[in-house]
Order: sequence, then structure tokens, then C-alpha cells
Amino acid sequence: MNDLAPAQPAAPASAPVPHPPLVTLSGLEIRLPHGPVLLPETTAQIHAGQVTALMGASGSGKTTLLRALIGHLPPGAAVTGSLDVLGRTPHQLPAEDLRTLRRTTVAYVGQDPGSALNPRMTTRRLVAELATEPSEERILELLAECRLPLDTGIADRRPAALSGGQQRRVALARALARTPEILLLDEPTAGLDAKVRNEIAHLLRHLAASRNLAVVIATHDSHLAENCADHTIQLTPRITPAPNEAADQPTSISTRDTPAGDGIAAVAIDAHFGNGRRTSRVLTRVVFTAAPGAATAIIGPSGSGKTTLLRVLAGLHPNHSGHLTLDGHPLAARVQRRTREQQRRIQLVPQNPLAALNPRHTVGQQLTRPLRLYADLPKSIHPDRVAELLAQVDLPADYAGRRPGELSGGQRQRVSIARALAADPDILLCDEVTSALDSDTAISIMDLLTRLRAEHRMTLVVVSHEHHLVARYTDTAHLLDAGRITDAGPTAQLLTSQHPSR
Repeated sequence: MNDLAPAQPAAPASAPVPHPPLVTLSGLEIRLPHGPVLLPETTAQIHAGQVTALMGASGSGKTTLLRALIGHLPPGAAVTGSLDVLGRTPHQLPAEDLRTLRRTTVAYVGQDPGSALNPRMTTRRLVAELATEPSEERILELLAECRLPLDTGIADRRPAALSGGQQRRVALARALARTPEILLLDEPTAGLDAKVRNEIAHLLRHLAASRNLAVVIATHDSHLAENCADHTIQLTPRITPAPNEAADQPTSISTRDTPAGDGIAAVAIDAHFGNGRRTSRVLTRVVFTAAPGAATAIIGPSGSGKTTLLRVLAGLHPNHSGHLTLDGHPLAARVQRRTREQQRRIQLVPQNPLAALNPRHTVGQQLTRPLRLYADLPKSIHPDRVAELLAQVDLPADYAGRRPGELSGGQRQRVSIARALAADPDILLCDEVTSALDSDTAISIMDLLTRLRAEHRMTLVVVSHEHHLVARYTDTAHLLDAGRITDAGPTAQLLTSQHPSR
């Protein structure tokens, strides 16, 4: 309230008394000893029945704050200031009390929810496992509430048969099944198309109001925050030294010859999940090509098969029929049966880097491995090459000593890109690589990939729901819908046909 406003008459006796906040932070700061600040000093309150958005650039501490609310901090993290969650300080609770808090009161859905889903369990069993009311009717209600299409048989699918967006919504249903008081969501719309993002925004507003639930979202999606958040907490990262300016100069990533040939192609691809009698088809008679040096996008609704197509090209989804070729030569369905040179030439940057990076290894160790496998470089040069790779994705050289748990989601994504670039690929398959990044960082990553593409005639295949990035950075596009390519052609033409009013 404005301090200069005139005094207001006393509220009538029947006026509701404001409820105390469920969460209070006062000067909360989290940092690693002798290391980086993970969360800058923050003061805020979080109330029941409201949606609170945490916003800020990659590395500003959004994920760290969410994890602090469930007492999950890196070993040795130093905490100053105060944190109160329902009258308790999570990181100071005994182990049993902390488990109870997480199981019954505060639910958390991370950036990579798929990694927490048991691959052997069906969707309905995954939700029933945590439900306070595990009846069949209630489980299906939760799935429908989270905008999962029950008419597709999704309740009987296992996680591997779900798209990244569907996995996120299954994880949300599991969280809601606990009937928590506080719901924490890290990038809940990352990797989702615009229609589903709008549905999630409406869903979060509905959950907060109908369940009197405190919803806290860490997000780069300004549209989501504008459409569903009651309050926004803006976090500002501590400034870290800028990478060497040489990163802005033409990179010395490779001295090999420019690749030649017909590029990568897929013909009449039918892909499915499962074995034996219980299978579900996800791709049907798909034809796809990407010429050397091309930048092509794969777009379509969540669950249409985009990630599966990338994994087929990468040799990571062998359950398919049809033909793959590289420069006109047959390409094995399984990556293990491809030659080392073929493996080097085709690299995948996955949607969820946390699942792809070894949490026990440093960034430097993870970038060194592809150098040992594919690069003809003396071992003594590896540290300099690691520093160069980090600079190319706008990370300081000293990040080589950090582990994935010490990085933000956006920073982990950049490490994942650097690891793929370490193999010096001809074809880079990018699955929603900007979905967990703020807009400035997303543009810088796409600028980086575009520069490398131009300098080395590298082929980019980009799966994205960010149509403004697709329009700006790709030449051609393929539209997938329900597992079929329904249209293909120049990106601008295809996007215009999909959105004629734009």
C-alpha cells in the first residue's frame, strides 16, 4: 500500500482475517563454501490459494530456492538468513520429519520429471503409488485434470512410451495425488506446445483456487507467469567473470574437411513402444531428410512423436522398421552397431540434460570423455579444449570443476551442448535445447549453433515448440501430428499455413 494514501475506515467486524503465509524467507542466501552463490539474498512470502512465479536468468537460483523448500541442498551448502515452511526449517529437520514433509505436505516436480518415473510401471500405477485415495476412478480423474488424453490408452503406457510433455503431466498428477498444501514446479511448461502451455496455466490457477493450494513455479515462460501468477519473485544472479572474448571469434573447433554427401535420411519409418502383444505405435510411415549444412525443424503438438524421431535418427530407439541412410549409405538402427565415425558424426542433445549428465563426474570429466573417444588430440591439450568448449557455450572455464548438481538447469543444458560439440559432429540433433533457458540465453545458444553450422556445414535438426526461434533459425520444417508427417517445406511457408492469422 502507498504510505501516502489517506487512512481508510476500519474494516467491518465480519471482514476475513488474512491467513499467515505458508512460507516465509528473510534474507535467505545459499552458497557453496569457497564457491558460487546458488541463491542470492531473497526475502518473500508465499500464501495458500495463490500462484507465485520465480523468474530470473539461468543461474539466478530459481531451482535452488525450490529445493530449499523441501530441504534438498547440495552437501556442505552454507545457508544464511531464515526459511520457514509451515513452521519448520526443512534443511534442519531430522531425516524422518523431512521425509514426512515431502510425502504429505510439500510436493516437488523437477525439471526432469521423467527420471523419477519407474520405467516398469504404467501411468495409472505411477499415480496410484502415491495417492491418498488410490481408487481407479480417482486416478483417472487426476490424469484428466492434468490434461492427459485418456482416450489414447495413456493410462496403460509406461514412461518410455510418453513424450517429455506427457511425462511432466504424469509427474504433476503424482504430486497432486498426495493432496499437498504446497506444490513446487520447476519449468512446468518446458517442452510443451503453446496450446498445452495455456492449458497448464489455467490448470495451475484452478488448482490454487479450488484446493487452496500454494503453487510455486520456477519459469522462464513470461506468458505463463502473466497468465497465472498472483505474485512474481524476480531473482538476479551474482555476476560471474565473462568467458574469454575469444569465444566471440571464429571457433577452432575443427580442422577436418567439410562433409559431403546426401545427409541423413529416414524412409518409411514405423516406430513403436513395447514388445510382444502390448505395443503402441508412435511413428507411422515417416519420411525425413536433412541435407548437409541444412537447418531443419521438427514441430508438432506434444506427444506427436518428435523426440522419438530424433532418437530413431540417433540410433537410440531400435524398435522401428524402415530405412536410415547417411550420405546414401545404410545406417544401422542401433547406435552400438554403427561405426565409430558414424557415432561421432551424429550427436544428440537431449531435452533433459540432468538425466544425461553423470551427477558424480565434474563438467570437465564429462567433456573429456568424447574427446578421448573421437578427437585425435594429445591428452595434454584436453584441458584447453574443455575450456574452449565451455567458452563456446558462454560458461567460464572454472565450471570444469563443478558437478551437475551445482549448476542451474540452463547451465546444465549448455554443458550438454558442449559435450555434443566435443565430438565435432556433422549432424546435431537438438531436442528442445532452449526450453529451460531464458529468452536471451536461448537466442545466444541458437546463435552459437547457427555459427557452428555455417563454419563447418554442420546439419542442425531442431525439435522445438518455440516457433519464433524455429522461424528465425531454420530453413525447412517438418510437421508431425499423431506420428505422421503431415506437411513439410520452407519454415516460413509452413508456419504461415499453420497460423494464417500471423
